[in-house]
Amino acid sequence: MPLVKVCGAGTAAEVALLRALGVDLVGVWCGVAGGAHDLPAGRAARVVRRGAVAGGPRPVLVTTLADGARIGEVLRRTGASWVQLHGWQPPALVRRLKAEAEATVVKVLHVRDGRCPEAPLVPAYERAGTDLFLLDALGADGRVGSTGTTIGVADVLSVVARCSRPFLLAGGIAAAHRGAYDAVVAHPLFRGVDVDSAARGADGRFDGRRIAALVDAWAT
Repeated sequence: MPLVKVCGAGTAAEVALLRALGVDLVGVWCGVAGGAHDLPAGRAARVVRRGAVAGGPRPVLVTTLADGARIGEVLRRTGASWVQLHGWQPPALVRRLKAEAEATVVKVLHVRDGRCPEAPLVPAYERAGTDLFLLDALGADGRVGSTGTTIGVADVLSVVARCSRPFLLAGGIAAAHRGAYDAVVAHPLFRGVDVDSAARGADGRFDGRRIAALVDAWAT
């Protein structure tokens, strides 16, 4: 069954809501400079622990940090066993995290106008030990993460043709998009979706009805 990951949880109550709605993975931001949902390490640790104690969803540390020592410190402090490298971190960092932190590593591949800057590095990321890739849209201004911009089906398939590891799909994902992505969902490496803005209401907070619709559309 496809996984549903909701990104940007900041409180124990939000984690509890996601658990009740059947969400599989929760993104906890720490070390995302200027990120709307970025948390200091201490607060991120509390959110991660809440997910672990409640029995789900599994917490994923989301960071744009490129310093292996700093990421390792945050992983140890929070207790997270999954880390999502959102940015331009090199394959060598993946190798270090696999060796020193024994983390499950999700590496983001950015896509814009049919191009993926990291595409030539996919084999190196895989050799370094990347467990999953996550395809996300690169903003027109070069911004990474939470752009609300979708990636075309043909562009997704073009990028994952280079991969031998499973992938998650992000980039403006909403419940209404499910039917347009049949070819992506049918791909043998497809593992699920990563959602941020479509899980929130006009006030920017998690919206239970929207999240329930996402789970119903993508995880069934």
